[in-house]
Amino acid sequence: MNHFRVSARAQDRIKLPRIFWAGLETIGLTPSAILRKSGLPLTVYGGDSLITSAQNFAIWRAIGELSNDPSIGWKFMSQVETDQYHPTLLAALHARTFGESIERLARYKQLCSAEEFKINPKRDEVAVEVAWPLVADEPVPNLLIDAVFALVLELGRRGTKTRLSPKRVELARRAAPENKFEEYFGCRINYRAGRDVLVLHAKDIERPFVTHNDELLMMLTPQFEQALEDGQSEQSVLDQVKWVLKRLLAGSRPDLSMVAKELGMGERTLQRRITGEGTSFRQLLNDTRRELVHGYLGNPSVEITEAAFLLGYEDPNSFYRAFRSWEGKTPAEWRAENQKTRA
Repeated sequence: MNHFRVSARAQDRIKLPRIFWAGLETIGLTPSAILRKSGLPLTVYGGDSLITSAQNFAIWRAIGELSNDPSIGWKFMSQVETDQYHPTLLAALHARTFGESIERLARYKQLCSAEEFKINPKRDEVAVEVAWPLVADEPVPNLLIDAVFALVLELGRRGTKTRLSPKRVELARRAAPENKFEEYFGCRINYRAGRDVLVLHAKDIERPFVTHNDELLMMLTPQFEQALEDGQSEQSVLDQVKWVLKRLLAGSRPDLSMVAKELGMGERTLQRRITGEGTSFRQLLNDTRRELVHGYLGNPSVEITEAAFLLGYEDPNSFYRAFRSWEGKTPAEWRAENQKTRA
């Protein structure tokens, strides 16, 4: 299995180019309405914007609510013209084969999004899964899953100039015939599955791309590889610690030794490097919790006591005191005000 993990040095950042907003407008949605619904400032719209994975989830939830169309995820991705593709997608489109295209997509997607792909070949099929580990405790919007699966399929169809169909699509959600999945994907859709998986025919993975352009790849590949290397080397130890904390926090209270082990360094070394940055492990833990809490409280399905548990608080009262020190109000008050703003 090829697992394109998000690096421990990766930053939780997603670039939303103008073409993303232009694509929304072509399906009848205005960027300003989407941003208001998602609770994000209008300054996000314009040029290449950087947002977090949690904010991206909020945008896709807003797209679903405002469009009221369960098929909007695959429709959005299928209507984007190839001449509007981001350079990382061009590197995938001009690969030698469909399989190489998926691997390039998985590798270079890290440059503009904190998602990770699992590509698992098994006998006559290849399963493709995608995850956002930096927001692992927040449900992924269904439309975002649909858009990613549609992107993979569109690369295969456009690269081979044939209407490829997956072997099947497995979805954790309940059936919704109005989403027209069978019509678009051209295969069986298994609902209420234990996970979201795009299952491709192994024979299709080997199909050559008629769009293959070796000269273009020779220009793009070194740039992307260097960008990946630069992005990893520039990440500070503080960001690395916070990344690990976000993975360990749910239901537990990670300590310095646990984080040091995850980062592959000694406890004293990590302590020295944190101190050298002018902060403390306790402060980093506090900052990480504060970064996560808005995502939990912004989700109506998460109880406040559950949010406290996910942030590693054994005693809910400790969480209430910490939250009041951050926001100057109780979690319930913050949630009520936030829901009014998004209404």
